[in-house]
Amino acid sequence: MFLWYDPLVQQNLSASPDPDVAAAAALFAEPARAAILYALLGGGELPASELAFRASASPQAASAHLAKLVNGGLLAVRAAGRQKFFRLASGEVGRAMEALAALAAPVRVRALAQDSAMRRLREARSCYDHLAGRVGVAITDGLTERGLVRRTGNAFAVTAAGARFFGALGIDLEPLRERHRSFARACMDWTERRPHVAGALGAALLQRFLEEGWFERAACDRALRVTVSGRRNLSRRFEVEFA
Repeated sequence: MFLWYDPLVQQNLSASPDPDVAAAAALFAEPARAAILYALLGGGELPASELAFRASASPQAASAHLAKLVNGGLLAVRAAGRQKFFRLASGEVGRAMEALAALAAPVRVRALAQDSAMRRLREARSCYDHLAGRVGVAITDGLTERGLVRRTGNAFAVTAAGARFFGALGIDLEPLRERHRSFARACMDWTERRPHVAGALGAALLQRFLEEGWFERAACDRALRVTVSGRRNLSRRFEVEFA
């Protein structure tokens, strides 16, 4: 087999046109920065002091980490008086974190509090702006089994019956299709190892669930608690089973 060789290209391999993946990966790789990014994966924003606490870092160290994440394009910052509030710069950052979580080895549980937190996250959590965990996957399974959505590669297509179903929930699909983002992406759930609905439709579903009071956000992390009303309605409308 003949291999084409260009000495000029060989001499300039350091000037590769490929994206600088190593630099981006280095931002995720530091444990304190990873903890900061995970603290913001629920889609909200937090002050620097809270992020320092979540990362078990001193204020000075947290400030340095936050500066690197902002300069690297992973975080956005908003000033409010003397305080600064940070959030993920985009949904792509959240998707990258979830993809890394799916590849990572499971965390070894060493304390009762850690086990309790993991159980809550596995049951239901926000994955940036949409619902994840066992309940999120169960909802997706229910929609698929009833023919309301259909898996097509890495996305879901809403059927005619599905359009009527979402309309009855108060979700207008047309504006969601027009947004500059994926409509109904299949997001691999890192705890269930199966897909749940993400994209504009996934975000609209979670927003609706919160408005209806079916879920409540946790104060300390991105876990979501299913309320009594939520259990009743999710069982009846989405065929989700609860113990």
